[in-house]
Amino acid sequence: MPKRQIPLATPGEILLEEFLKPLGVTQYRLAKEIGVPQRRIGEIVAGKRSITADTAARLGVYFGMEAEFWLNLQAHYDLAITREALAENLAAIQPLAVSAFYRVRPHLLRHLLVSDPIC
Repeated sequence: MPKRQIPLATPGEILLEEFLKPLGVTQYRLAKEIGVPQRRIGEIVAGKRSITADTAARLGVYFGMEAEFWLNLQAHYDLAITREALAENLAAIQPLAVSAFYRVRPHLLRHLLVSDPIC
């Protein structure tokens, strides 16, 4: 897989650029108002820490949105980074013949048909 031309924005960059800056909220104020250490927000913004379920729940309430937005943002970022890092290994994996598997377990097929909305 070729290297990404445009760097992938971290969830922390999105928090900073799309929420904190436009709303005039400092990292300190956010941390204080959601009841977490300032260091946690600083590390998330710096891309050194992931958004956990705990932080996502707090951000969701604070910004008046679903916590799942923040968790999905983190999951999509983590998966993109992992796919890049494992590109050669993933390309070498031979996929299972799915049709044979789901003939035996048709109830699992619905999980393939339901996808998370992209953040």
